[in-house]
Amino acid sequence: MVVILLTRHIGCPRVKFNAFLQFPLFIESEFGSEVSHANTTDIPRENLLDLTPQGAEDRLRAFFEGLGQPGYRAKQVVRHLWVVPVSSFDAMTDLPKHLREELGKTFEIPRLTVAARQKSADGTEKFLFRLHDGEAIETVAIPEGKRLTLCISSQAGCALQCAFCATGAMGFARNLDVHEIAGQVREMRLLEPPIDVTNIVFMGMGEPLMNWKSVGSALTILNDPAGLGIGARHITVSTVGVLPGIVALGQRREQFRLAISIHAPSDDLRRDLMPINIKYPLADVIEAAKEFDRRVTFEYVMLGGVNDQDVHALQLAQLARECGAFVNLIPLHPGGARGFHPTPQGDIIRFARELRAQGVEVAVRKSRGIDIAAACGQLRVERMGRRPPRTPQQHGDVQVA
Repeated sequence: MVVILLTRHIGCPRVKFNAFLQFPLFIESEFGSEVSHANTTDIPRENLLDLTPQGAEDRLRAFFEGLGQPGYRAKQVVRHLWVVPVSSFDAMTDLPKHLREELGKTFEIPRLTVAARQKSADGTEKFLFRLHDGEAIETVAIPEGKRLTLCISSQAGCALQCAFCATGAMGFARNLDVHEIAGQVREMRLLEPPIDVTNIVFMGMGEPLMNWKSVGSALTILNDPAGLGIGARHITVSTVGVLPGIVALGQRREQFRLAISIHAPSDDLRRDLMPINIKYPLADVIEAAKEFDRRVTFEYVMLGGVNDQDVHALQLAQLARECGAFVNLIPLHPGGARGFHPTPQGDIIRFARELRAQGVEVAVRKSRGIDIAAACGQLRVERMGRRPPRTPQQHGDVQVA
């Protein structure tokens, strides 16, 4: 079963709206069902990058056996998908030319096209990738000492319409396929010179736990030594609190990290900022965080005069203590503000001090990429404009675990 969340909000930018013109309460379990795709008259080539490394090896082994070739050829190809990626089968020069030609007849390894690339004075780089159907997604590379974190997207646009988010302003187009998610990291390795990614955060465009089928397989590729080989503890999945997805992530044997976008410490304020709170109220989200068997991080964007008062710090501290969460305070990027204003730095420090006084571990995230369009969705909106959100009839591919 496919599910859709579509909201439209009316009100002033101080988040005093109470009218929801359309807000289906939507989510049902999606395990076991398959997303259907339009039939074509031509037989398409198989996309090896949509398969996990083991799945690709199994398929290639059968392919090479059909050609009378030894099974080790499959491992040769799989190595060139992710570990030492190449741009085409022709570049797999450790394979005979006739085998490269046969591979090209049956399979494909599609690239993501760089439509724009911006670099900040602080070293942050933002990429706008154009997809095969004309949609576009954003990826941000954030260096910090020996670590480089890549912030990746899981959907083209977003259906959740959070009041302060630039991605929510552009509307929702579709879920990303597996290769479009993991491929954002692959493209970093194909750059000249390559960008060596050490950490991954699913904090780009879209809600990853509403695209669980693709995200689940992408997590395997990101972590598998035969894939991109990034340690599970260096991969964080961020969610607004989609409960079935949190359960599914917690059932994975790998130690993937979970970050929950809280952004408001009370149901009333959170409903105004994040309409998803109608479906998943704070009490249920906190209970899910308690059940998650690894430490959870609360993401909390600081909105001047909205969620940054002393009473909010006390409420947030209580929530964090309930589930032992670490709190990450995020200065609002002006490019994603949509009428909101960043909390002054001094007030953020005061807010953090109050959390620590309540026994909560807290960090204040550095603002990065201020001189470029680094807010989530900002570059995509600047280059391609906004569009109205799609309805359930126009796209049925929003789904959760």
